[in-house]
Amino acid sequence: MPFPLASSLPARALAALGRRSAPAVAASVFVGLALPQLAALAKPLVVPTILALLVLAFVRISLAGAFTTRRAGVAALAIGWIMVALPLALGLVLRFLGEAGAVPLALVMQASAPPIMSAPAFALLLGLDPRLVLVAMLGGMALTPLTAPALVFHFSGGALAIDPLALALRLAAVVGGTMGAGLLVRRLLGVPRVAAMGAHLDGANVLLLGLLAVGLMDGVTEAFLSEPAFMGGLMALAFAVSLLGFGLTALVFRAVDPGDALMLGFAGGHRNVAVLIAATGATLPPEAWLYVAASQFPIYLLPVVLLPLARRIRTRA
Repeated sequence: MPFPLASSLPARALAALGRRSAPAVAASVFVGLALPQLAALAKPLVVPTILALLVLAFVRISLAGAFTTRRAGVAALAIGWIMVALPLALGLVLRFLGEAGAVPLALVMQASAPPIMSAPAFALLLGLDPRLVLVAMLGGMALTPLTAPALVFHFSGGALAIDPLALALRLAAVVGGTMGAGLLVRRLLGVPRVAAMGAHLDGANVLLLGLLAVGLMDGVTEAFLSEPAFMGGLMALAFAVSLLGFGLTALVFRAVDPGDALMLGFAGGHRNVAVLIAATGATLPPEAWLYVAASQFPIYLLPVVLLPLARRIRTRA
């Protein structure tokens, strides 16, 4: 059954936006910087937007074949690498350097956090199979209450404590609620209609990712204007940490499907630190908040760089 509104002007615009997804998503970061009033309005919508992205991912993704023996084995190794090996390595480096303060604390929290919940949305944006990165993201979220509190407490010198039970309950509500809603919508629409709506759902992904980026830029413009050198340093640090996590993870999993290796690298380099912020009651120093904002830039700009590589992977496949 065809999508009934596919020929309407808004639907055509949505589909066109979906076909230009990576540049449109990257531009949304700069929209948030250029229009700080809009960023302030969008900030309260950050959490609902993340939830909507995850629901949309479950609508789009067929879980058939996601839990094969081989895929489950790769996902388990990826989860261990992302959630244990990488944060341990970063924590030990910071300890060796003797670094302490707000920004190192934010780095430890970032490394200990699960992959961003929009990772499957970015896989769809790049036209790659999102199933493995979805499993890795869900597994990382399940493991977070067991690993993150201990890692953050240890490497912050006891400066920050996270309640594992509260974190587990929050994550269970997020995953269970969004999965249930997404699979229900997929069932009601039917697989053929979901497939027919692919470009329109890509456009919806772009709008949600753009709204998320704009909301996360709240306060960043003011910080850039008042402390440009400090913010420039945070940006450079955020890109270095992102690219290092991305490159190491993609290298470790280079033997798997190239698209899967690319998206596991994306998950390794980009983390959902907001989950840990919420679990701590948002009691972070201002410099840590600014680093969290700076860490959003690699998330939104890297897909533009990866787009030609993703096209090459799709062509070879």
